[in-house]
Amino acid sequence: MGKKGKKEKKVKGAEKTAAKMEKKVSKRSKREEEDLEALIAEFQTLDGKKTQVVETTCPPPSPRLSASLSPHPEKDELILFGGEFFNGKKTFLYNDLFFYNIKKNTWVKSDIPSPPPPRCSHQAVVVPQGGGQLWVFGGEFGSPNGEQFYHYKDLWVLHLATHTWENIKATGGPSGRSGHRMVLSKKQLLVFGGFHESTRDFIYYNDVYSFSLETFSWSRLSPSGSAPAPRSACQMSSTPDGKGVLIYGGYSKVRVKKDVEKGTIHSDMFLLKREGKDGQEKWSWSRVSTSGSKPHPRSGFSPAMGPAGRAVLFGGVCDEEEEETLEGDFYNDLHLFDTVKNRWFPGVLRGNKTEKKKRRRGKKEGAEGEGGEMEGEEGEEAAPQGPTEVVKEIVTEDGTVMTIKEVIPGAQEEEEEEEEEEEEEDEASASVNLVEPCPRSSAMATVRQGKLFLFGGMFEVGDRQFTLNDFYSLDLNKMDQWETLVEMDPKTQEWLEESESEEDEEEEEEEGEKKLKGAEGAEGGEVEEDESEGESDDEEDEDEEEHPAVQEAESVTDYQTRTETYWTGLARTKMGPDIKDKKVAKVALAMAKVFHEDQ
Repeated sequence: MGKKGKKEKKVKGAEKTAAKMEKKVSKRSKREEEDLEALIAEFQTLDGKKTQVVETTCPPPSPRLSASLSPHPEKDELILFGGEFFNGKKTFLYNDLFFYNIKKNTWVKSDIPSPPPPRCSHQAVVVPQGGGQLWVFGGEFGSPNGEQFYHYKDLWVLHLATHTWENIKATGGPSGRSGHRMVLSKKQLLVFGGFHESTRDFIYYNDVYSFSLETFSWSRLSPSGSAPAPRSACQMSSTPDGKGVLIYGGYSKVRVKKDVEKGTIHSDMFLLKREGKDGQEKWSWSRVSTSGSKPHPRSGFSPAMGPAGRAVLFGGVCDEEEEETLEGDFYNDLHLFDTVKNRWFPGVLRGNKTEKKKRRRGKKEGAEGEGGEMEGEEGEEAAPQGPTEVVKEIVTEDGTVMTIKEVIPGAQEEEEEEEEEEEEEDEASASVNLVEPCPRSSAMATVRQGKLFLFGGMFEVGDRQFTLNDFYSLDLNKMDQWETLVEMDPKTQEWLEESESEEDEEEEEEEGEKKLKGAEGAEGGEVEEDESEGESDDEEDEDEEEHPAVQEAESVTDYQTRTETYWTGLARTKMGPDIKDKKVAKVALAMAKVFHEDQ
């Protein structure tokens, strides 16, 4: 009883502290929010003058990030709403609504009277009831100069059957916030976390609210157990049995001194479990221990829920905070999490299925040898009869020690696991001719009928931000290759901020274009070059003769390991002595990979 009482007091104390901080933040931000409310009211007045629905076939939506992309619950369509765009001097917030027809590969812009005001970093969830509905909660509006913020706490529903917006007036809901997460769990919407920020203060949340789709009422949940630390931009996925939700990762920051803030990238996972009958539910938090190949710590990743109870995570950024600078490493890798087995595994593309079958058949024939249909005496003796757990420790680039538990299966699972291992071994060779989205954060992702769709997002080169509107799809059942639905033209990028010199600006533009065109180059498409670029390519071709040769049947990974010293030295020479070792190492690996693929 004594321990329980102490825990309850600790929880109540934390709630009181959070309440005081929220009151403090609300008071200081009230004045700036009032200024923005007037601007928002102007948008609503203009939108209120619309009297009828106007649908127009249009090009793909303009570049943006932090919008919402949702699968239509009834049709083979996707729904994109809101988002933001920054051109170096001014921030634009959107409340436009687009429908993407998957079969026709066409976009339609739908202007519907009285929509929600412009916003980004909101959440949208589709439900099948009433002919299909899109529920939108919260989000953020900012002043054009990016110095003032308004956080919404409104709830809207788009009735897809009638193409009408409705503002749901329900009390007792979450406070104004953005970066939160919302999912459908049975007949209710669950909202977790997020943050509220003003010019001088900020607060991150770890509270949980439920909105009933039957009674249209809010209620704040009080789960037992140890809750996740406050955070925003995490991954929130419903479990296949509908009895709970999983929370993974996210980002938060704290003020360590008056003008010093410290950011934290979370990489833990929690389960919020529901027990009891409807109306008498009890919720509890518990930490989840995961196995497999866990993603590197990151924020700004794009989450989605795939088929067969597998959560999907794409890209993101890992920011390195220095005394005066903030540099980010952007990702374009894909990770999947089995919510039944609590296991992470990388999303490895399989490439050409026919060729892989030939390679696998050849390996099997060689392995059979004298054993006929069996795998051979040596393989049979080497493979354990029952499952065996192998624990490995890997140190990530940021110094985090990652423990990976791998289960060596018994005979009944051997064939399935063998195919997975062969697919991972063939990753390098299979990906040579494959298109892939460039590294990015804050992109929009969703899954419809087993296909992952990815739209937009952003990445940075130096002080310049590139905001994207390219569009890709990937069949999560086949895992063969990304399909480019909309290509991004880097020359359409708008950036008004002046660089320190024209040369710096040109270098950043060229590097941004290389990232955007990287996928096209890998596919074998033509990339325009000027004369100077052609000359540099010729010089590189001549220099290639001096690079360490690729040995016969040597994989990319083996080649990178064997020639690490050489490529690191070359990268250091090209990049200069002032660049951090971590950046040099990444460039060295990339150079080695490109050279290996060209052989």
